[in-house]
Amino acid sequence: MANSAQARKRARQAVTTHQRNASLKSALRTAVKKVKKAVAGGDKAVALKQFQESQAVIDRVADKKVMHKNLAARTKSRLSQAIKGMAAA
Repeated sequence: MANSAQARKRARQAVTTHQRNASLKSALRTAVKKVKKAVAGGDKAVALKQFQESQAVIDRVADKKVMHKNLAARTKSRLSQAIKGMAAA
């Protein structure tokens, strides 16, 4: 248990930060799932629209350092490759 005023405040801040980060991670996972679902559906126009929306979410989460910038770039790249592969398939 926190004994000093400073430790109690840090404990309160940690709870708030944890809730905010959990919310951002959830939004991130949802955005990626929407793109994957659109790709699986086979409609390239819908997939592109979902990808553009998810890019904003991914960048926002990476800017807040909830996810590493390289992981964000890798995620966007893989989603983009999946969409580009739709025309070939």
